[in-house]
Order: sequence, then structure tokens, then C-alpha cells
Amino acid sequence: MVGAGSKGAAARAAWEARLAALPAAKQAEFTRAFAGELPEKLGNALRRYKKSLVEDAPKVATRKASEMTLAVINPIMTETLGGSADLTGSNNTKTGDMGIFTPENRKGRYIHYGIREHGMAAAMNGMALHGGVRPYGGTFFTFTDYARPSMRLSALMGINVVYVMTHDSIGVGEDGPTHQPVEHLAMMRATPNCLVMRPADAVETLECWEIALSQPNRPSVLALTRQNLPTLRSKNVSRNLAAQGAYVLAEAEGKRQVILMATGSEVEIAMDARAKLQAEGIGTRVVSMPSMELFAEQDEAYRKRVLPAGPVRIAVEAAVRQPWDRWLLGERGREAKAGFVGMNSFGASAPAEVLYEHFGITADAVVAEAKARL
Repeated sequence: MVGAGSKGAAARAAWEARLAALPAAKQAEFTRAFAGELPEKLGNALRRYKKSLVEDAPKVATRKASEMTLAVINPIMTETLGGSADLTGSNNTKTGDMGIFTPENRKGRYIHYGIREHGMAAAMNGMALHGGVRPYGGTFFTFTDYARPSMRLSALMGINVVYVMTHDSIGVGEDGPTHQPVEHLAMMRATPNCLVMRPADAVETLECWEIALSQPNRPSVLALTRQNLPTLRSKNVSRNLAAQGAYVLAEAEGKRQVILMATGSEVEIAMDARAKLQAEGIGTRVVSMPSMELFAEQDEAYRKRVLPAGPVRIAVEAAVRQPWDRWLLGERGREAKAGFVGMNSFGASAPAEVLYEHFGITADAVVAEAKARL
């Protein structure tokens, strides 16, 4: 062992000399990156950007909102190293400041992995274990089937890798059921030490990126839409509400009789259903739940405030019901007063709006389910 150590002594000394020769600011940046700490100015930059999102209220897919947020993050957090498994144009994971990493350009910060989901995830694990870089990579959410062995190891080893999983529901439309991930949210939520986040708009997408970068010992999965979504958050933007896992997006007017819970693209449907129920005098609260894991980590008092006993509870998600029963039934809920509007089969090939109508994931279906439980 002494011989093995002395064999690399000269290379180590040369490396230390190069580090010591750097300006103090560069040394501090190197130390910060290897410590896994976020740059001090990142928080302010994200707060300014969030304010602009509320003012502009863009209607964009959350995959695009992710790219827009990365355009703020990547120039400041220069240790990010992005990539995609042959789907860069669809995953929106490359920003303009990133060169392509190649054998000839080792300064590039973006990797074209090719159609190698498992290999991409494995490579990102290695980078995270080495330290000094923050790897993130994208593919279609349904292709977690290929990446899952390495994604499971990310969680098992407790390392900060970010998986940007786009085309997150039957909303991918004409790509058909092979590309429509109806069971994958349940699969990833069932993985211990894995943080799954499905934002509802551009504001939540920014918040989810901020959360993902702040995780010291677990990977994050961002489930992002192909289809455009309106900006729903216009209040309480000074705090990262997504960090609470779930929060009240819209309060009931009058007596609270119904609580609608939803994630991602279905939060818009829940808001439309609320308007219809309120028009009939049925007080309805909408809870956006971008992360079940983060909500479960909140104290019981907060969870009770968001999901109090009494009102009918309806969950809306274009995926299978499996992970929802804890919030529908397990915490003071009752079967007779709980319903689910979502999927119980594979999808089909058709435009997104046709599929949502066909599978009954609509505001009218939510209204009917809620009224049936009252």
C-alpha cells in the first residue's frame, strides 16, 4: 500500500501546485463545488426570475419551463453537467452557454449520451460520487424502464443526481401507449430515498429545480409535460411552496365541502372543476401536490391544515391511483368520501385533448365524482 501511494505522489503534488496557483476566488469556487454547496447569488437570481414569471404568466410546457430555469441556473452554477439520451430537442436540457463535451472539448458541459438511458444514469452516478460536478440528464419518462437500475442505485447510494423526465403522461398524444407513462409515477414514488416532483406550471418548475439542487443525499426526478400549461401561481411567490410538497393553491369560497388534489397538468383541470363546483355553491379547495415525499415529511399539523378531515377528497392525475390512497384514505379520509379521476389502463394514440376526454380526465368528470361523494 505504501508503494501504491508513493507511486502517485508526484502527480498529486503537481495537482496541488496547480490548484494553489489559481486566484483565491477560483480556489473558493472549486472548494464550494466539491462541497456540494450552492452559489450564494443563485438564490437571488431565482427569486428575480420567479417574480418575472408571475408578471409574464407564460403558457409553456413544464419541459420548456425547466429549460428556462436552467438558463438562469447554468451560467451561475458552472459545475452543472447536463445531457440527454438522444432527446435533447425534446427534453430541453441544453442551454446556450453549454458547449458539447467531446474527446476534443473537455470543457464542454453537455453530453450527447445516445440512446443509452441506463448508461447515462450510470455515468451520472459516477460523476456525483466523484464530486465537483452536478449531473443532470433527460429522457422520456416512460424510458425510466431502461434507466431504472441506475436510478435505483442513485437512491440506494444517496447521491444528488437530477433526472429530467419529460412527456410525463398520456398528454404525449400521438406517440401512443408505448410512450405514455401511466404507471411510472407510482414506480418512482415507491422507490425509497427518491424525490419525485411533478410541477404544475413554470413557477412550480423553478421551485422544483431549486429543491432538486439542494438535496444532499438523494436523487430527484422531475416529471415534466410535453403540452403547454398556464401559469397558475400568482400569490405567495416569495416562498418556495413546492418545498412543502403540497399547498393550498385556491381556497374554498363559503363552506368547504370538497378538496381537489392534483399534480402537474391535472392541476389546471382541478382549477376548472373548482370553478364549476363553486358556481353551484359547493365550496371547493384545490391543493397542488408537486411532491408526495416532501408532503409526507411535513409535520402532522401542516398536513392537517392542508387536508383537514370532513370534506370530500378527490385526486386527479393522469396516471394510476396507487400512490394516492394515503392522502385519500389513510389520513382521516373515508372510502365513501374519497374518489380518484385518472387512469386504470394503458393509454392510446390520439391528440392529448382527445385522450383526456376519452379517458374521462376532465373538469366535468371531477365535478361528477365530487358531487357523487357529497
